[in-house]
Amino acid sequence: MNILKTTLLASTLLVPLAAPAALAETPDGVLVVAQNIDDIVAIDPAQAYEFTSGELVTNLYDRLVQYDAEDTTVLAPGLASEWSADADAKTITFTLRDGATFASGNPLTAEDVIYSFGRVIKLNLTPAFILAQLGWTPENVDDMVTGEGNTVTVKYEGDFSPAFVLNVLASRPASIVDSALVKEHEVDGDMGNAWLNENAAGSGPFTLDRYQPAQMVRMSANPTYFNGAPEIDSVIIRHVAEAATQQLLLEQGDIDLARNLTPDQIASIDAQDIKVETFPQAAVHFLSFNQRTDSLTDPAVWEAARYLVDYKGMTDTIINGQMEIHQAFWPKGFPGSYDETPFTYDPEKAQEILEEAGIETPITVTLDVINAAPFTDMAQSLQASFADAGINFEILPGTGAQVITKYRERTHQAMLLYWGPDFMDPHSNAKAFAYNSDNSDDNYAATTTWRNAWAVPEELNEQTRAALTESDPEKRLEMYVDLQKKVQESSPIVIMFQAAYQVAMNEDVNGYVNGATSDFVYYRLVEKE
Repeated sequence: MNILKTTLLASTLLVPLAAPAALAETPDGVLVVAQNIDDIVAIDPAQAYEFTSGELVTNLYDRLVQYDAEDTTVLAPGLASEWSADADAKTITFTLRDGATFASGNPLTAEDVIYSFGRVIKLNLTPAFILAQLGWTPENVDDMVTGEGNTVTVKYEGDFSPAFVLNVLASRPASIVDSALVKEHEVDGDMGNAWLNENAAGSGPFTLDRYQPAQMVRMSANPTYFNGAPEIDSVIIRHVAEAATQQLLLEQGDIDLARNLTPDQIASIDAQDIKVETFPQAAVHFLSFNQRTDSLTDPAVWEAARYLVDYKGMTDTIINGQMEIHQAFWPKGFPGSYDETPFTYDPEKAQEILEEAGIETPITVTLDVINAAPFTDMAQSLQASFADAGINFEILPGTGAQVITKYRERTHQAMLLYWGPDFMDPHSNAKAFAYNSDNSDDNYAATTTWRNAWAVPEELNEQTRAALTESDPEKRLEMYVDLQKKVQESSPIVIMFQAAYQVAMNEDVNGYVNGATSDFVYYRLVEKE
């Protein structure tokens, strides 16, 4: 009966949404998701760089080490059961998991790892830069990644902590492909790229049954998965671009999860059999002051500003469900995050700070902001709350391109923006918020510190460099926590919020995991009761 219902559901996927299938509920053992998936350009791990493609890669492939569904904050063994690092020799040696196989049935070998890493570097497609950070090139990668028996040795160049290298190897392009299967589908030297953009060759918890761009994805549970077969038999992701249609399908029982509902739609759901879960995301939102503006250079202004943000007022209203209060540069949900929020809206305290420092008010400051919700609403909230202490914002709305260009040119005064890590290692944000060793105009750096012309104290620069090279993983994370505390205490960059993501689902769905990035979306633990 389940097979029949599954077949019928699959046949409805091509029916126009104007005439939805009359389904009272989704089939047992099948999770049906409505999601806008038209961002996918590629699903080959060596090329995939979009949000949705990252989700697919995570569920179809494994890495030597990886952040898994059971705890997205822990770097866990993947296809490697153990590893040892030699920081002096700049090598990490991995022992491959006994009995690990690909979905094809082919056994995992050292050759698969060597081929997979070399393939990314040699194809040199969009995400290749992540692995190239390790000093790998098409010319040297075969010498940098070697293997024998059940061990693989990875060499790297650069003054890096082994923990940093492990995070690189836990990233999307470090996914391991079935080299024998991929080589069978190589055409004109493309290393199987065309075939892998329509198929999969992984060892992950799911196998790819069908992928139709901007239409649907169907995955089935991999019964041989090393960490145990998924609880759900299959996952169907329907491309539904319109949020209103997603809500309708969810309320009718035609889908189990709606991935792209707006905050207004979330608030309007009153069905008792639908629940909403909120997941922190990686982007942090901040208010920053350009140190080229004389009236904004006194640290007392920075300190007062931290008490002039109506954090709770905004999260309870205009950004409800979209952001949560977070006041440190590394996002909550990642190892090394600092989640204390010591600042609250207190205009009287802010006034005292300014008066004790001899700051003359009023101060008039231009505030650049992207002309879109919720940013303009947030700017207006800041305008109102800062006025209570005599800091008057003149809001300058602009397109995203206009605002970011101004920011890169250091021609703003105050800026309302957000920042997402380039890479899932705390150094990526520490470099952005706690490091600036050369503040000169001709030393452009893609960091918030340089763009706000903040000459970071050398103590912070030294600590950022030291954390990058620290070989003890726990001590390294402690160093990043300490860095966050120092930047939180005194910096012209006031970190206010962390983005949040809401997913509406039927109440009988449990175990869905949506981590802080698209690479941390997991269906392996999902159950339908």
